[in-house]
Amino acid sequence: MIVMAHRLMNAPRRLVSLATFADLLDAAKSTVSEDLGYLRGVCERFGLGRVETAAGPAGGVRYSPYLSAEQIRALVQEICARLRDPARVLPGGFLHTTDLISTPSLAAAIGEVFATLFEDVRPDVVLTMEVKGIPLALMTAKAFNVPLVTIRRGGPMVEGPSVSVNYVSGSSGLVQSMTLPLRAVPEGASVLFIDDFLRGGGTARGVYDLMRECRAALGGVGVLVETAQPAEKMIDRYLALVTYHGTDTHGDVVVSPGGAVLRTPPS
Repeated sequence: MIVMAHRLMNAPRRLVSLATFADLLDAAKSTVSEDLGYLRGVCERFGLGRVETAAGPAGGVRYSPYLSAEQIRALVQEICARLRDPARVLPGGFLHTTDLISTPSLAAAIGEVFATLFEDVRPDVVLTMEVKGIPLALMTAKAFNVPLVTIRRGGPMVEGPSVSVNYVSGSSGLVQSMTLPLRAVPEGASVLFIDDFLRGGGTARGVYDLMRECRAALGGVGVLVETAQPAEKMIDRYLALVTYHGTDTHGDVVVSPGGAVLRTPPS
């Protein structure tokens, strides 16, 4: 069971045939099927994700990371508690989050949250902007078992032909550019954009325009922290785990669970 669990959890959403496990473990398919039933029950009982079977000649078993609403709320509350340190406030109204998103265990948990909330998107690619969003996007891509693609803020590309769009930064109001290799996102792909911070939504809006140039569909936008102001963003469909309201009269950071926490994970 340990071997099967390790194989499945290290290749999320990949269908593995029972014959593969039978050959690997030198066991009968009936024994493998019975052990997978026990594994499914353990995962359900302890909230470790989903083990699903597919019938038929091309069937098998797959593992999908999945967190319950209670698990998501608990994780977001933990993040909020760690963000309330007044020393995290940076010039320009931003929060210092690098230490959090660069912690592998926390980044992996956040990736599984996004994989749960955007399960219906079924992305072919997870997209992010350089640089701070990379850890969260990488862990989300791992949970979906799909490639990660990083957009560059201007500058020449060394990966062949590229496509660029200009966008207005929601925080500075300046016109900036973002660039992506043409081969990075296949035409017709479903794309999930993950980032660490959203203020005005200009970057996310630029990603939407960039995907239109690539003839791909932006199926969802997920961010770790959004600011409460401005209330009107340049995009209207996104999920944020935490909302940053600024500081109170004592200089303490005011944060609360974001809109993503209010969304019930897909059943």
